Formats: sequence, C-alpha cells, structure tokens
Amino acid sequence: MQAHLVGIPYRAELEVARTPSHVDHVWLTVEVPPCGEVLISVNTLSRLNLLGGHDPRVRVAILVSRWEERPEPQLEADDGLDYAEMEARMAVDFQLWEHAPLAEMLMAKAQAAVRIEAWGELYRRENLGLHQIHSRRASCAVPVDVIGRDGALRFYLPDGTAEMMLFKYCGQ
Repeated sequence: MQAHLVGIPYRAELEVARTPSHVDHVWLTVEVPPCGEVLISVNTLSRLNLLGGHDPRVRVAILVSRWEERPEPQLEADDGLDYAEMEARMAVDFQLWEHAPLAEMLMAKAQAAVRIEAWGELYRRENLGLHQIHSRRASCAVPVDVIGRDGALRFYLPDGTAEMMLFKYCGQ
C-alpha cells in the first residue's frame, strides 16, 4: 500500500548486514504517534544494477523550499508521487551520488531535521516500515514500469528550510 508519513526523527543509521557489500540502505527511524516507530528504508545504491553490470549509483535531486509551521506527525494512505509530473512543472537537476557520501548526507540531514516526511510503500515485518523511496519507473535492471507510485523524502530543518529528495537509478 502506498503511504505518506510525517515523523519525528529518532535514529539514523547505516543498514546492518553480515556482508558489507550488501549494505545498500540508510535506515531512518521516526516516531509517528499513535503508530509508534516507523523505519524508513532509503537506497544508497542499486544492488540490482550492480549485479546486472549497470551503474549502481543513485541520482538525487534536491528541491529546496521554506516552511513556517512544523507539520504534525501522521501516517496515511496515499496515491504516491509522479516524478514526471514534477519534472514537467519545474527544473529538476539530478546529481550522481556514490554510496558512502549519500549515506553520510542522509544520516546528517536526518540528525539535523525536526521532521521527516516520506512517500513510499508501507510494509510490516518485525516493525512498521516504508520503502520504495525512489522512482518506480523502469530502469536498467528492472524492466517493470510502475507509473505514479514514486517515493520521496523531505527533511524539515531548524532554519526553516525543507529539502525534498527525489531518487532515480540508471536508465530512469
């Protein structure tokens, strides 16, 4: 199910994996009363592209805006975003990021943020989580073209700046 959330930042950490080469996420834990903790899983590289011989790096666009009122925590069903619609309305500049610098940047933003907003797909394992925080269009390694269900991340920073991040892979 596609979902939208706004949460209170709690923890930001690099994914834990037995094999270091399998670490491809940053985990952002937010508090969303009354739901409790929600884990936002953000890809910092594409292992599918890497395994397929394609560029595994993530392209990130950062859309900067201002906020005046801190959004209240919430978790709700949502239809998802469509990057193509956003790109038709405004200039969106995607930059390539290597895994380590992207992970460091995401964790630093999360630690500084007063709120984190995310769009993605809701899941439940040992905890409640949100993943697919990226474009869902066909890529070099994934031929399935999912339209209108893109995910994104927005950090609300203490200086009144909001940074919305859009994520794409090779071929998108």
